[in-house]
Amino acid sequence: MSERGDVTICDGTRPAGDLEGAAETTGLDALFAPRSIALVGASDDAARIGGRPLRYLRASGYQGRVYPVNPRRETVQGEQAWPAIAALPEVPDLALLAVPAAATRQAVEDCVAAGVKAAIIFAAGFAEMGEEGREEQARIVAIARAGGLRLLGPNCLGAADSSIGYYGTFSVMLDDGFLEPGPVAIVSQSGAYGSHVAQLARNRGLGIRHWITTGNECDVDMAEALRWVIDRDGVKVVMAYAEGVRNRALFFEALALARLRGIAVVLLKVGRSEVGAHAVGSHTAALAGSDGVFDAICRQYGVHRARSTAEQIDIAYAIARAGLPRGNRLGIFSMSGGLGIQMADDGDEAGLAVTPMPEAAQAELKALLPYASPVNPIDATAQAMTDLPLMTRYIQVVLEQGGYDVFVAILGTTPALPSYSARLAEALEAAGPGGEGLIRAVTMSAPPEVVRAYEQRGFLVFEDSVALTRALGALVRFTESFALARAARPAPAALPVPITASGTLSERTAKQVLAEAGMPFPDERLATTPEEAAAAADAIGYPVVVKICSPQIAHKTEVGGVIVNLKDAAAVQEAAATVLERARAALPDAVIEGVLVAPMIGGGVEVIAGVSVDATLGPVVMFGLGGVLVEVLKDVTFRAVPFDAAEARRMIAETTAGKVLQGVRGAPPADIAALAETLAALSRFAAANEDRLAGVDINPLKVMQTGEGVVPLDALVLLS
Repeated sequence: MSERGDVTICDGTRPAGDLEGAAETTGLDALFAPRSIALVGASDDAARIGGRPLRYLRASGYQGRVYPVNPRRETVQGEQAWPAIAALPEVPDLALLAVPAAATRQAVEDCVAAGVKAAIIFAAGFAEMGEEGREEQARIVAIARAGGLRLLGPNCLGAADSSIGYYGTFSVMLDDGFLEPGPVAIVSQSGAYGSHVAQLARNRGLGIRHWITTGNECDVDMAEALRWVIDRDGVKVVMAYAEGVRNRALFFEALALARLRGIAVVLLKVGRSEVGAHAVGSHTAALAGSDGVFDAICRQYGVHRARSTAEQIDIAYAIARAGLPRGNRLGIFSMSGGLGIQMADDGDEAGLAVTPMPEAAQAELKALLPYASPVNPIDATAQAMTDLPLMTRYIQVVLEQGGYDVFVAILGTTPALPSYSARLAEALEAAGPGGEGLIRAVTMSAPPEVVRAYEQRGFLVFEDSVALTRALGALVRFTESFALARAARPAPAALPVPITASGTLSERTAKQVLAEAGMPFPDERLATTPEEAAAAADAIGYPVVVKICSPQIAHKTEVGGVIVNLKDAAAVQEAAATVLERARAALPDAVIEGVLVAPMIGGGVEVIAGVSVDATLGPVVMFGLGGVLVEVLKDVTFRAVPFDAAEARRMIAETTAGKVLQGVRGAPPADIAALAETLAALSRFAAANEDRLAGVDINPLKVMQTGEGVVPLDALVLLS
């Protein structure tokens, strides 16, 4: 796969079917689901790093062959030991290297010589320790690549597949018991975090099949591991932890495939990488903080970026136990009006629709409990607790007639009461499961055994209503994102021919290359003298604008290089002479191409579009409100390139600019369709020229009324 990634799979750039099996993941089965294992550095002490993997593999019921390798012992933990990998009766799929950093290079050489497919390096002391460690790590990688050996680590805790009893790790989390197979996968750059989140997920009752930590990522990185687990049957949700992204093309491909297959990725990313191209004079570069770019790309690919471990666990728990809802309609049942209203507020903030019960159903509920509130939230009052069969019937009406996608019962501390716990659960269960695909949840405070009893009856259980509504909101967004991924899309447009221009581009040259890539520009003329400027204005029609044109003058207003609303030839001549004189005085060494004479464009909504090159995520298109305050307002969003017009519309809708473009205070709607096509064309231009591009600004970009298109008034293209 190329670093550039003709397979950077952004929305609408590649037929969905092409994603299946697209990644090059050679050797990963040997790493993450091996049929045989050699433990190099095997220890007789089951508490040591070289002893724990053997103890775990023996106790877990792993069915593959395990060969302890230790030249100084005849047996290890009661099993035959082998002096070297070369002495083994077969070539193992995987070697677990539980040796010190100083002995790792020789162990890797031995693996290559024996034809081993993959190895996990547990030892620390490599790139994370400084230049000497980086150099040694590079030497090890070179040996492995030359011999076709895939490496995980170094400085990692390894990997596991609970469905086959494979535990290629020394993590102490397994001292409390093994992972239960289930629909959850964990991929973490940090071994400590991977163990921590796995333990928390296990405490929550989640089944975890795949568990992978990547450490220093000298070879296999988080993106490749993510791509591998997304291809596994039975995975419904992936909890990922990232400190950075090394292979953006494969990262994007993995996210696109997860979205296509309906696998939820809940990602926790820490740290802020530097902006890739902080080009002087570019608004886009100044606005493209990498964390904001990462957020937007998560939205583009339907990834939920969790802000805390608790949030990550909550969402994984909800998906693993309940799946995804059909839609966002939330029905709330409560015996306290205040708690119901609070949840309604929280649900609305999370993007859930607290829709009222149908009028006929309200009448039926009113007949059952005359003093209750049957609208939604549905407040049955404390009277429902005195007659549980009545409560069952009440909830049954809500489930069968409410048309809800999610039903939540607010139970408080009542389930913790021994006299009510089982009876209340039975009453809720007796109301039935509701329609197909309905998610049922409760909020309550109760002992763990009570929580498990409710979960066994098919209910999600949360103690905090805010955590529940946020998790449900994430589930709804996954539902919507997956539906978009499955929707038919037109074939992706071809990328334009890469530009051949070099050096810093003037506004005129920038507009020419962007126009050739499919972006519309108004009729403008370059004039080298005031007389030529007047003739150009006569041809264009008045009023006009005169602007200095120089590769070295990005912001013309700062040198007095723009004069507007010129209504006759004499005014144009005077203006051209003035801006030429000002520019030469301000920047005597600048190359002055002349002046641009452009039509004076009125009306429309001013927005900004541009391209920034992020060091980690590559070129991204930016869009938001334009004008001189763009860097103050920061109403911007981003997308990885290339993308289509449908994705551009989603991008526009994320911003305040998108609301303004729909028409406010009686203003007519703007031509959002033309704007979307322009943003998509800009994304293709960026993808075609990513190796040479440092940034693009189109500011202001005027969006006219529906049907009248867009008019870019200024353009800046910066080459690296």
